[in-house]
Amino acid sequence: MIKVEANVYNKKYEAEIEFITKEEWRDEVWPMFQFLGDKADEEKEKENDDDHDDEYHDICNKLSALYGEEWEQKSCENLMENKYFREIQEFLQSRKKSLICESAQELSAKLVKYTRNNTKQGEGREVRKWYWPLVKCVTIKVPNNDLLQHVTIVDLPGNGDRDKSRDKMWKRIVGDCSTVWIVTDINRAAGDKESWEILKSAGSLLGNGGECQRIHFICTKSDLFEDFDDHSKADFQALVCKRNMDAKDEVNEEFNKLTGIKKHFSNDCFKVFTVSSKEFLKKKLLKLDDTEIPKLVEFLQNLNDRHSKTLNYVSGAHAILSLIQAARLREMVGSETQVCEELERNISYHLFPVRKAMNDAFKTFDRCLSEGVEKSKSSCEGNLKSLLYPRKTGRGFHKTLKSVVKNNGSYKPKKGKEINLNMKLTSSLTDSIDEEFRKTFPNEGKCEAFNGVISTFSLGTEELIQKYKDVELQLIFLKTEEEKMKTKLSRLIRDRKKTIYSSLLKTIKEIMQECYEKAAEFKGKDTLQNMRDTIERHVYESKSRMFDQTKTVMLNQLKELTDDIVKTLETYMKESIELSLKMDYKSIPDVSAELTMVQKHYDELRRISDEEMS
Repeated sequence: MIKVEANVYNKKYEAEIEFITKEEWRDEVWPMFQFLGDKADEEKEKENDDDHDDEYHDICNKLSALYGEEWEQKSCENLMENKYFREIQEFLQSRKKSLICESAQELSAKLVKYTRNNTKQGEGREVRKWYWPLVKCVTIKVPNNDLLQHVTIVDLPGNGDRDKSRDKMWKRIVGDCSTVWIVTDINRAAGDKESWEILKSAGSLLGNGGECQRIHFICTKSDLFEDFDDHSKADFQALVCKRNMDAKDEVNEEFNKLTGIKKHFSNDCFKVFTVSSKEFLKKKLLKLDDTEIPKLVEFLQNLNDRHSKTLNYVSGAHAILSLIQAARLREMVGSETQVCEELERNISYHLFPVRKAMNDAFKTFDRCLSEGVEKSKSSCEGNLKSLLYPRKTGRGFHKTLKSVVKNNGSYKPKKGKEINLNMKLTSSLTDSIDEEFRKTFPNEGKCEAFNGVISTFSLGTEELIQKYKDVELQLIFLKTEEEKMKTKLSRLIRDRKKTIYSSLLKTIKEIMQECYEKAAEFKGKDTLQNMRDTIERHVYESKSRMFDQTKTVMLNQLKELTDDIVKTLETYMKESIELSLKMDYKSIPDVSAELTMVQKHYDELRRISDEEMS
């Protein structure tokens, strides 16, 4: 995984390399050696299958990259010796490695051994080291890039990673993305199975289980035609326009077929772009208007939104200076007591609809989950059979199922769809809440959680400022604190809703763990049937409590969230009232000049922000 962001501190090109831990590498190497041992036995029995042949070559490439050919004569424990990692002390010390360069070319040359898959030998008998098997993530920081001031672009493996630690990071990063770009060649865009498989497999991670607001399907090489010489420039222009429009129509048509994704995203969230980097960067052919790279640049500029971040900063400074100046000029006046009473009444009054909205949401989820539990109990065994007894099974299916149980219920072949028993068992529960979950915790920018009830919460400071001019500065501070508190709650809800949604899959996985461990122990004759029997028996014996328990865990987490929201609203604002109107300040400096200056900047930024919104 490679992240690219702006270097806001200096003019250097920098990279920060994060490694997996030595323990994680040991956990990878042990199964590799077990697999290679099994593979050797299969060679004797002449039993092979394509997927496990691919896995065999992947393992050989990974070990050869790091150890050369030496690994073939070593044990797993030998390969853990520190001498193999002498050049990367950061890996041994579980810390990040930093590279700092003057140019992009220099950084690229230094990075290659950490990011590329190349195991060719160097001069003589010396084997060049390639450390990519140990790398979890690389963060590249480029100078002089306004587009990335507040945006990070992440290049991810399309459908996750077969390694556990990297796959875990993949899922977390995907869940944190506000926008996802899926990039593919325009000539196979609509029929690119991998692209659509990414959407189908990661839909819940992006939508209800994440914070993705937009999916952009980017069709590349939009100006590439093999028979260009047979057409005039005008004809070429028309061909490009038609091909681009056809590609967009075909991709949108395919998206509309993904009913599972529609539970998480509306059509408005999906947009298709046709681009040509060759045309955009080199301008070698016609100066076409059809490449939409400028539109993507404009999108990043809007996403960057530096005005709002600056406004938040200046707003905070404005509030603090207002409070300081109010404290300096403070004299006890009767209106302070009246203002405090009105503010506390407003808190109680506006907390009522917040509590009601959250109680209503809890009842709705309780009802939906109850329906999901009953459906899960009646359909779980049938759903499971479709994975345990697939219609097309090669001779190596017992090895595939062995990989599934060894990996706690899920396995990602190099080719084909992921096999996930936990997700299959959870499917009726997630189906029961998906629509309501999206309404309650929408990702779309203009929509807010719990039908926007938190935004309607107000201390009424605007009206009070008109009524009590002698405490205007304190009320300005309170108004800013209210906005800050709502921003804090928005982040809290965004993060916790991911945990709540993923709790269904997590709980099922935990309940099934014992069963997977038992199934993984079988060897020799009848291994496949023994694994199947163990899984089916566990589900049959556990289903009466498994789904009820999963429902309870989710509802408890939802209840904790709503309680925390109400508590934060009430406690935070009462503390702010105490700070601004009830504390005794002495020896406060005069900040009237600073307040006037910041007020001017604040008013100007508010004006710009209002114009952008309109």
